[in-house]
Amino acid sequence: QVQLVESGGGLVQAGGSLRLSCAASGRTFSNYAMGWFRQVPGKEREFLAAINWSGGSTYYEDSVKGRFTISRDNVKNTVYLQMNSLKPEDTAVYYCAASLRAFSTVITGKKFNYWGQGTQVTVSS
Repeated sequence: QVQLVESGGGLVQAGGSLRLSCAASGRTFSNYAMGWFRQVPGKEREFLAAINWSGGSTYYEDSVKGRFTISRDNVKNTVYLQMNSLKPEDTAVYYCAASLRAFSTVITGKKFNYWGQGTQVTVSS
């Protein structure tokens, strides 16, 4: 299995930027498609973005398209989420996840095998 640890969360003003990182250890990182989710207390976890094993294909939900960018470095075993033009409604705990499924299945079914522990992002108005 793979272990995932997120970092980079924090407090930022509206309009600002943050870059989240998710470091993976364990099995071969490049075997996995990776994704980012977020969750607000009392609400379901929201799928945000995904990237295939090579980084050549990405997918974004409409809520973050044009503002967030997912990327990965298979040498550093890390996936990133660059978040720009942040809004107070982006406040949430952000999670990275790993999936062994085909990328097409990942972006339609949003099924992931492994999860990190989350990192808090707070956007002040």
